[in-house]
Amino acid sequence: MKKITNYPKLSIKTNQISFSMNDVLIIGTVAFDTIETPFGKVEKALGGSAAYASFAASLFSKPALISVVGNDFPKEHIKLMKKKSINIEGLQITGKTFHWDGFYEYDMNEAKTRKTELNSLEHFKAEVPENYKDIKYIFLANIDPEQQLGVLRQMSKPKFVVLDTMNFWINSKKKSVIDAVKKADVLLLNDAEARQLFGTANLVNAANQALRLGPKAVIIKKGEHGALLFTKNKHFNAPGYPLENIKDPTGCGDSFGGAFIGYLAKTKDLSESNFRKAVVYGSVVASHNAEDFGLNRLKRLTMNDIEKRYREFQDIREF
Repeated sequence: MKKITNYPKLSIKTNQISFSMNDVLIIGTVAFDTIETPFGKVEKALGGSAAYASFAASLFSKPALISVVGNDFPKEHIKLMKKKSINIEGLQITGKTFHWDGFYEYDMNEAKTRKTELNSLEHFKAEVPENYKDIKYIFLANIDPEQQLGVLRQMSKPKFVVLDTMNFWINSKKKSVIDAVKKADVLLLNDAEARQLFGTANLVNAANQALRLGPKAVIIKKGEHGALLFTKNKHFNAPGYPLENIKDPTGCGDSFGGAFIGYLAKTKDLSESNFRKAVVYGSVVASHNAEDFGLNRLKRLTMNDIEKRYREFQDIREF
C-alpha cells in the first residue's frame, strides 16, 4: 500500500494553499461509477461519496480527503483533485479501485444496483495524516461507520462534525451508526433512511429521536422535494429546485453535505440561521450536480452559478 506523497507544498500567500490551511476533513469513498439513466450512460466515471463531497466543499473551503483507490486509478483524476485544491495526502493506493454499477429508471429518486466491487475498500483502514489532525470541521461521508468512528478517535479537537450514512450500514451495523450519531453535531440522511434508523414513518418523530442522541441538528434530504432541517426548537424546509434538465442524481446527497459543511467552515458561523443558509447552498450545489453525469457539472461550476441559483431559492421562498 502507498499514499500520494508528492502533493505540492505551497508557501502561505493569499492566493495559495498550504496543508495547514485545510479547514474541512472528508472521509468517504472514491470510486469508479458506471451509471445508466433514461438520458444516457457513463462507464467507470470518477465518483464516490468523498469525491462528490470534496468537489462540492472546494467551492467554499479547502478540503482534505481520506479514502482509498487502486493502482488502476487514472492520473488525470489525481490532477483534477489537485486542481480543485483538494488535499489528497490521505488518499491510499492499493489493489483495484472500488466500482459501483447502477441505474435509474424514470423515478430518479432511487438508484438500483447492478454490481458492487469493493476491491481495495474491503480492507481499507482510515489513517489520519498528522497534517489533518487539527482540522476542526469534519464530514463523515457515507462509508462504514466503524471507519467514521476511527477517524474521530484520531482527531485532536474537532469543532464540528457532520455525519452521513445509508440503508446498507443501518441494516448491517446499526449499533455503530448510532454510536457515530452520538458524536455528530449534524446528522444528514434521506427520508427513507430516517424512517429505517428510528423505526417510524413520521419524519418529525425520527428527527426528534435523533436530536435526543446528541446532534444539534438533523437534516433529512427528500431528493427533488428539498430538505428538512430540524433543531431543538425550530424546523426549516428548503425547497427543491424545479430542474428542467436532469441527467444523473448520483452524488447529489454527497454534494449537498460537502457544500453544507464547506459553507459553514468558510463563514465559521454555527448559528441556526446560518445552518439554514448552508442547507440552501447545499441544495443549490446538489441541484447543479444533477444536471450532468458524474462530477461533470461540479468540475465547471462557478460561484456565479451558485449565487445566481441561491437568489432564485430566496425568491421561491418569499411570500
